[in-house]
Parts: sequence; C-alpha cells; structure tokens
Amino acid sequence: MDINSRIYIAGSEKLITNALTRSILNQGYSNLLTNPNIDLTQQNHVDSFFQTNRPQYVFLTGGNSAGILANQTYPADLMAQNLMIQTNIICSAHRYKVNKLLFLASSCTYPRECHQPMEPKHLLTGPLEPTNESYAVAKIAGIKLCQAYYSQFEDKFITAIPSNPFGIDDNFSTEDSHVIGALISRMHKAKLDMQQSITIWGSGLPRRDFIFADDLADACIFIMNTYEANEPINLGTGYDISISELAELVKETVGYTGSLEYDISKPDGMPYKSLGCKKLSDLGWEPQTKLIDALLKTYDSFLEAQKVR
Repeated sequence: MDINSRIYIAGSEKLITNALTRSILNQGYSNLLTNPNIDLTQQNHVDSFFQTNRPQYVFLTGGNSAGILANQTYPADLMAQNLMIQTNIICSAHRYKVNKLLFLASSCTYPRECHQPMEPKHLLTGPLEPTNESYAVAKIAGIKLCQAYYSQFEDKFITAIPSNPFGIDDNFSTEDSHVIGALISRMHKAKLDMQQSITIWGSGLPRRDFIFADDLADACIFIMNTYEANEPINLGTGYDISISELAELVKETVGYTGSLEYDISKPDGMPYKSLGCKKLSDLGWEPQTKLIDALLKTYDSFLEAQKVR
C-alpha cells in the first residue's frame, strides 16, 4: 500500500475496525474509504459500494463475535451474519479486482485439543470447541473461500488468525462480551457496590494469548504490506496467561479489593490457546504494548464509555 491507496475496512467488529482506523491514519495513509450505513449482509449493497469506490486494499474483519454465553445463545445469528458478510465482501473484492484482501479469522478455528503452540497446519485436524463451533465454522469457511480465490484466480486474498483481541472501544457487556471486557465491567461494578466477592465462569485454568487491538491493527497493516502466501498466518504475542492470572491483573487494574471465586459448573471453552508466531516474528513484527499497560488503556476506555452514558 502507498499513502494514497484506496483502503476499505469491512466489518461490524467495532473493536478491531476502530483500531485499524486509528493505525491506518496514524501511519499516514490518506484515502480511507468509509460508508457507515452500508448493510454488509446484502450483496447488492456491497457490490454497489465496490463499484462506486473501487477499493484497492480491503481489511475484512467480519461480523460480530462474542464470548461463551452469547455463542451458546445465538449460534445461528453469529454464524449466518459472518458467513454473509465475508462471502459478500470476498466476492465483490474479486469482481472489482482489488489489489489485495486480508481476512481476519479467529483462533477458535483451531481444534479444541490442538497441539500447542497452534499453527495453521493444525486447522481441521480435530473436533472444534463445542461452545463456539458455529462461529468457528463460519470463520473456517472464510479462510477456505480466500484460498479458493487465490488458487483459482490468483487473487491476493490472504488470511490471518489473531489471538484474543481486546482494548479501546471493546464490548464491556456482562452478557455477550469476551473475557477481558466482561471482567472489567463486573469488577468495576463490584468495586462501586463494595461487593466482597465476584464469581467467574469456569475453573480459571484455561490459558489464552491476548493481543491489544492497536497492536493487532499494526500487525494487520504490516502483513498487508509484506505477506503474500496462501497459507494463513498467526497474529499473536507468543505469550499466554491463565484466566485466573488474567483476572488478578484486571482486579489490580480496576482497583477491586474483593475475592475472586470460580464456578466450575460453567464451561471453560478451549483448555489452551497459544498461537505459534515465529513466522510473523521472522518477518520482523513484534507487539509493542505490555499486557498490564494494555489493560490500563482498556479500563480508561471503559471509564470514558461510562461518562458518555
């Protein structure tokens, strides 16, 4: 990409879309295409946008994602929306001959009992985690569709598998957010209400690789400019932490002084998700934000959102 390239960020994920917007503008790119009113689930709307604006580079973040509870409650909604959005964007990108497209998948596309660290060669080698299977299948379909266009038409449609993103403009709902957003929201409320304890779903034992959304956005721009292969590439930090360790860091960040209890009757999700990121590191990219600093920025974002309300 050069600074005048026509760039389009396609998706309904506010967290990643906003981080990409910040990073693209901060790096001096001056032609970011926007259309907040477009319905990405409607092929004719997407086609009209591509025909009119002719984007050259597309970052496809996809449809909505959510935590375990929402994945169990709304599997059809999450699957259908993601399938429609990614298919519409990818097909229009081919039809209007974009220079390059980057599709962001998800680490839940890896098998539940995957070898660690997880590598793209492990995709489709075992059963998926049941609590987010529908969403994962949609993301796998997106990976395979990009690879099919790459193989059949030599379209430069590359795919990346990010670790668990969080950060500024995150979803802080206690019902359908991911773990960091939910923990921040619940611990902040518990602090204000002077609750002596809060209960966290699961055992606290699963381990995850968390990446600050602004670092993820920087990695996306980096591989858009450097990566050409048809095989997916992992975008993570190479560092994993248990949910219980994470909860203690969030507790410190928020200033909550109560105790943390774990409800082992609730599902844990995948037991271990650590991404192998040697390929990304060998290309020359490393994350810039320490986890504790990223949590502080995320909590500041939560507090700002509370003021708006």
